[in-house]
Amino acid sequence: MDTKAPILISGSGYIRQGFMSQKIRQLDALGAGILIGISALLGLNQVLVKLVNVGMAPVFQVGMRSACAFLPVLAWSLLRKKRLSITDGTFSLGLLNGVFFSLEFCLLFSALEYTSVARVSLFFYTMPFWVALGAHFLIPGDSINRYQLSGLTLAGLGVYLVFSDVDSQPSQKAWIGDCLSIAAAICWAAIALLTRTTRLSTCTPEMNLLYQLGFSSLVLIPIAVLSGDTFREMDFTITVLFASQVIFITCFAFLTWFWALSVYPINSVASFGLLTPISGVFFGWLILDDIITYLLLVALVLIAGGLVLVNARPQAQVSIEDRPAS
Repeated sequence: MDTKAPILISGSGYIRQGFMSQKIRQLDALGAGILIGISALLGLNQVLVKLVNVGMAPVFQVGMRSACAFLPVLAWSLLRKKRLSITDGTFSLGLLNGVFFSLEFCLLFSALEYTSVARVSLFFYTMPFWVALGAHFLIPGDSINRYQLSGLTLAGLGVYLVFSDVDSQPSQKAWIGDCLSIAAAICWAAIALLTRTTRLSTCTPEMNLLYQLGFSSLVLIPIAVLSGDTFREMDFTITVLFASQVIFITCFAFLTWFWALSVYPINSVASFGLLTPISGVFFGWLILDDIITYLLLVALVLIAGGLVLVNARPQAQVSIEDRPAS
């Protein structure tokens, strides 16, 4: 089907109006396998960040990762002739998005200093619920419906279970990382809401991401250098892990996600986003020996169920991520 109908694409999970004009085909085995792989990579990302934190301070790591990813994303955008402009009235708003982006990942990377990957994965992927709450107050006609209210209730219960699950806490300071993860999710939601409610809605997703990568690299690296908090116990293994983040997460996952959006139905692509927190919990357990309790598993089910309900829309419009959680 060739379609040019407007769709809802989110800057971080839910909401940016845009147009797709390429031929859409039904999701096949190849597409499903690729999307499962992307979800697994995004879940694995939290593990990589925690491991790289041993060799690089969180703020410095965020800035360096953005700097290393900027040129590949720019090159791909130019190669694909994506519309890139800083003179279309979006520059100041793009910088503001860069502020939220910088805060989001500084909070997220710092959270992994205090708590486990499994807990971070559950708290960070509450972002869609914050978007739904923000949209209810900020966007006319986007009030919370009964599906979303049910989803928010389930997710709230899931978050409560995680907070109350003392057995899965790696230390007495885990609550700090938990709170930082939720704050990161709120910043991620702010990016989505800002993208929807301002002139950034006319921006291509690629340009929006370049604003975020450019700002964070130009601001965070000098901050880290001036504070003296840059390299820690850096070695070859951590360097390889960091390079893997840049290549496979920030660049490859991003580019592949947009390719999937251009050829497969949006609702089919969006549904695979539910696998990301699940894979985050799994890889935290598999690689870092995170403690997985029955309460944590119940919370995972509740939050995943809440995501399904919050993303349920009676209209034909469908929400998706246009910038995966890299």
